Amino acid sequence: MKKIKPIILLFVVVIILVLGFYPMESYISRPGGAYELTPFVEVDGGDKDDEGTFSLLTIALSKATPLTYAYAKVMDSQKIYKANQIRQEDEDEEEYNVRQLKLMSDSQFNAISVAFDRAKKPFTVINHGIFIFNVIDGGGADNILKAGDKILEMDELTDLTGEIIADYLASKKEGDKIRLKVERDGDELTKEVTLKAVPGVLEKAGIGISYTENKVVETTPVVEIHSEDIGGPSAGLMFTLEILNQLLPEDITKGYNIAGTGEMLPDGTVGRIGGIDLKVIAADKKGAEIMFAPDDEIAEEILAKNPDLISNYEEAMKSAEKIGTNMKIVPVKTIDDALAYLDKLEPK
Repeated sequence: MKKIKPIILLFVVVIILVLGFYPMESYISRPGGAYELTPFVEVDGGDKDDEGTFSLLTIALSKATPLTYAYAKVMDSQKIYKANQIRQEDEDEEEYNVRQLKLMSDSQFNAISVAFDRAKKPFTVINHGIFIFNVIDGGGADNILKAGDKILEMDELTDLTGEIIADYLASKKEGDKIRLKVERDGDELTKEVTLKAVPGVLEKAGIGISYTENKVVETTPVVEIHSEDIGGPSAGLMFTLEILNQLLPEDITKGYNIAGTGEMLPDGTVGRIGGIDLKVIAADKKGAEIMFAPDDEIAEEILAKNPDLISNYEEAMKSAEKIGTNMKIVPVKTIDDALAYLDKLEPK
């Protein structure tokens, strides 16, 4: 009997470890935090003597384990997602994280551009090559390039856009080699890729990557955004408002603590984001008095496939009612809607 007890104990320990740490192909999301933007955004010489605040909102997303999965099942404030609802096809965990950080970078680019446009201040957009989201297994760039690389030059081409690259590669065939100047972690590297078709993925020879154009914006005064490891595009609206608040002499918060969420698109439209019901909880816990929510319009063809889908604003209102918050939820379709609301807001 004495020999059996250590075996049983070992078995129990193994079961606990499996339940607590074995990664499932699912994700758990829960309310994150609300973070005041003044420490994140720095406009050179900008106005920072404002009484109110703008805050971005986050959700916490983590790989599920059997234990956290079971817990999330019984918690209203947590959601379970299948891996294919979070990661794109053929995208691994590292590539997913790289894509989220790039989406954050793009949201900052749009926020700066839109803010300077609304403040009637000049800015310049510069093309800085292309940014790689992921590398196709078995493709020409497999084990040569990686997610997060920036391609600055391709053979003799120095001004790279999606259209220019497509036209250039259209004249190439399988087995042709191309020389690339690549930026990786701040270093410039030279790489050679042999073009290759991948059955079922690439119909003709190519590099074997998915990418987006990598643009930067130059402004006077200079704007720096320190977003650390926060990913995704949903802070775009609030970045835009914080930049404007530092560019303009008046306090556009009118003394209120204002949170919000929404992707900032290049034309100033506020785009739909995920997890807004959880972000309402995060904003309420932080003590926000006002929260901006995207008032997105859902296309009929999308509604036909997802009849229960509602706008971000409607979802935020349901969440606010559920938790009984006194925070005011304000619908916005564009940055101009947010600015119009703030302009009419009585100072606190």
